[in-house]
Amino acid sequence: MHVDEKTSALAAEREGRKYYFCSTSCKIQFEKPEKEIKALQYALLVSWPITAFVAILTYVLHLPAGNYIMLVMASVVQFYSGRRFYAGIVDAIKNRSANMDTLIALGTSAAWTYSAVVTLFPFVFPSGSVYFDTSTIVISLILTGTYMQRLAESRAATAISSLVAMQPHMAHMIDGDKVVEISMEQIRKGDLLLVKPGEKIPADSAVVKGKCSVDESMITGESIPLTKRPGDVVIGGTMNVTGSIMIKVMNVGEDTTLSQIIKIVQDAASSKVPVQELADRIAAYFVPVVVLVGFVASVSWYLVGGVGVNIAMLIFVSVLIIACPCALGIATPAALLVSSGMAAKNGILIKSGDALQKASKVDTVVLDKTGTLTKGKPEVIEIVAVLGYNKTDVLRLAATAEINSEHVIGRAVVEKAEGEGIKPEFPRSFTYREGSGIVAVDKKGRKIVVGNRDLFDKRQVAAVAKPMRELEARGGTTLIVGMDGKIIGLIALADAMKEDSKKAVNNLKMAGYEIWMITGDNERAASATADVLGIRNVISHAKPKDKIDMVTKLQKNGKVVAMVGDGINDAPALTKADVGVAIGAGTDVALQSGSIILINNNIRDAFIALQLGKRTMGKIRQNLFWAFAYNIILIPVAAGALIPFFTVSIYDILPTFAALAMAFSSVTVVSNSLLLRRFRFY
Repeated sequence: MHVDEKTSALAAEREGRKYYFCSTSCKIQFEKPEKEIKALQYALLVSWPITAFVAILTYVLHLPAGNYIMLVMASVVQFYSGRRFYAGIVDAIKNRSANMDTLIALGTSAAWTYSAVVTLFPFVFPSGSVYFDTSTIVISLILTGTYMQRLAESRAATAISSLVAMQPHMAHMIDGDKVVEISMEQIRKGDLLLVKPGEKIPADSAVVKGKCSVDESMITGESIPLTKRPGDVVIGGTMNVTGSIMIKVMNVGEDTTLSQIIKIVQDAASSKVPVQELADRIAAYFVPVVVLVGFVASVSWYLVGGVGVNIAMLIFVSVLIIACPCALGIATPAALLVSSGMAAKNGILIKSGDALQKASKVDTVVLDKTGTLTKGKPEVIEIVAVLGYNKTDVLRLAATAEINSEHVIGRAVVEKAEGEGIKPEFPRSFTYREGSGIVAVDKKGRKIVVGNRDLFDKRQVAAVAKPMRELEARGGTTLIVGMDGKIIGLIALADAMKEDSKKAVNNLKMAGYEIWMITGDNERAASATADVLGIRNVISHAKPKDKIDMVTKLQKNGKVVAMVGDGINDAPALTKADVGVAIGAGTDVALQSGSIILINNNIRDAFIALQLGKRTMGKIRQNLFWAFAYNIILIPVAAGALIPFFTVSIYDILPTFAALAMAFSSVTVVSNSLLLRRFRFY
């Protein structure tokens, strides 16, 4: 139900955010769902045995004192099992707005009161018919439907529960030469902890000593354990699979990645989407309108249709019960809870329901290049050897010269050599030539030169001009490698493409998205990347303002734009876009500017997030359609539309059918939302 924050008397705080409720039961469900489920279990244990016995007395035994027995037993169901509905009326009065409890309490009270008057004062309504079975069956069925709904909601919340369950309870703190077991609450920033194989990482930390494999699948969705060495960051809640490590705590409590993820998922699940606003406006007036419709229908059939008081009362009860707007209230949150929770388990954090709705409408995707489509650091992509040398010789000599280099290009050469099993030797001497390269002398006395054209004779460079042009056409940097005055080879480096970039771009194109790549890189590098990926719309030499201007231009042309970037350099454009997708957030979840955050450094997840937005909004629309259609079709039925066809005897079963239909509608909406769990994140 829609709740007016200005008038609501029921509120609760979670993670610094205030939530408002239409009834105490909803508030309990929010704060302590297990307590709400247990209360429903107790109520059902009382109501169903009594309901069964009342039904037997009504339809089978017909005892002389049967009405009095049923009055006592039905009162227990009405005022014990059904007391939550009366509490809901009190809450509605406090909030100055009617809720679904109002309809149930009024409807069942009407049946119970009429039957009590017939039992205690038979001269008032001479017909002698009582409807204790109606009041007890309706309450029992609605409680059963609510119980089933709560169970379904708990299944929908399993993703959040599993995230919460990831947090370990104890940790091993290193205190001098001792290891002391402490609780999570005792951990402080800067503490040194020991994590053994098979244990969870207690908090976001940096590895100080040791080597291990860490399973981060519950945070990132990546199934392959990652090797962690000194200097690497480990995320709290992830599993240490092999090897003992010493870690230094970086973040604790609410600052940890896991806590931030849980907060984002909870906020998204409780947020509103624009499509829900219509349902909220309708729900605000729905209950008083339903009461009016029920009253008018029952009085009209009594005065004009000639039905008895008992049938008029059953018409009123049927309208109130069948029209409970519970399905409307949970249509959006049920779908958001499932989708945001499942996305979080796969490394995709959705900050709000609004982000999902906008994602479902995106038709244009703007991609940053460096760090988004590419890895963001140079890698050796090709080696050319000349003068009878082989590629291994060229790489070994270049790595020897660059082994002491702190430059990203020099480090890339050394990493390539080490990856090929080459162990470069430290040179006797080396000299940096700023802006040009490096000159070194190895242990054998050979002079090794690695750099650009400025370090070499023009005639020598001319001899390798053709292969250099071919390598440079690929959009990278080419190093010339010389030894003892001769050029022996070329090493091409480029910002290597991420493994899934081409597939992700193809998926976006096949799905019909218009794709742009906007990068600060030069035209040659941008064109090389675009050619490999098949992107036609390319803008190079772009500053942050240029990216914002391009996003704005696309929006003015009627496009709904998703901007995908690294979340730092692209922050202004991410904020300007209809949907900002921050990629490669890692542990800096709270710092990201995007409305959708991808923990993994994987462009594939951007496509998945957009598709999830479409699927989720589809489910929300289905839920709202079902909720509206249910009421539009069944309220006239409850108001007497079937009397001309089936006579008033239809009301022998209609109140019970109304309770069943109301419970079924809520369970259907939640169950439909649970189908989102079938969405494939790979």
